[in-house]
Amino acid sequence: MTERSNTHQNSPILVLGGTGKTGRRVVDRLTERGVLTRVGSRSAEIPFDWEDRSTWGPALEGVSAVYISFYPELAFPGATETIEVFTRTAVAAGARRLVLLSGRGEEEARASELVVERSGVAWTIVRASWFNQNFSENFLLGPVLSGDIALPAGDAAEPFVDADDIADVAVAALTSEGHDGQVYEVAGPRLLTFADVAKEISDATGRDVRYTPVSTEEYAAVLRAQDLPMEFVDLFTKILDGRNASLTDGVRRALGREPRDFRDYARATAATGVWG
Repeated sequence: MTERSNTHQNSPILVLGGTGKTGRRVVDRLTERGVLTRVGSRSAEIPFDWEDRSTWGPALEGVSAVYISFYPELAFPGATETIEVFTRTAVAAGARRLVLLSGRGEEEARASELVVERSGVAWTIVRASWFNQNFSENFLLGPVLSGDIALPAGDAAEPFVDADDIADVAVAALTSEGHDGQVYEVAGPRLLTFADVAKEISDATGRDVRYTPVSTEEYAAVLRAQDLPMEFVDLFTKILDGRNASLTDGVRRALGREPRDFRDYARATAATGVWG
């Protein structure tokens, strides 16, 4: 893709969730390209908080485009209304390009996608499967370290996608031509069960990591102990029913290359010592 001739090149791109798994990678890539970038987070120089709408206007002031990563999940109650108000605010502030990170197989997230698609400005949807980095940078790091990944996932297979691939697709959509009006379903190159994932991590680390299927009630107790939203129980139950057990070509269509394999991610992550 060719670089976009941007009449707003002196206007920053706002990256929401700019310190999170995908957002910080988007920030890094934009910064490396010399693109003026504004981090959207509660701890940023210009703070942004999804739960405090008074922070939205200052964060959006003067921006040309926005990467929208919503916390905690687009499938959660109230998310669509929040995205609708934010989108109107962003367009009114002058944003002319919106890139939304969405969830593959999440029917409730589709309503937020439609809000962005009907915004009246250029848009791209990046619809992602389970992140590889959930096992090293998020709520599944602890279970990996303990040697037991317990989830209500049965023998469901997922095309786990790498956060670096998601960030590359998002940056392409934000900075180059040919992505307007596209919905990219991004996934990895293989279907893996959680037992397969445990084996890949075991092989990469030399440690014994296993997968234990649990009931939704047992997993709810785990979430309560970790002070995580109970809505994750319903979300996991829905999306781990086999609906995403197919490969997609989103990364290839957006970037012209194949997605990163989980095995490569596992080996690279093991080498950092985070699973040590």
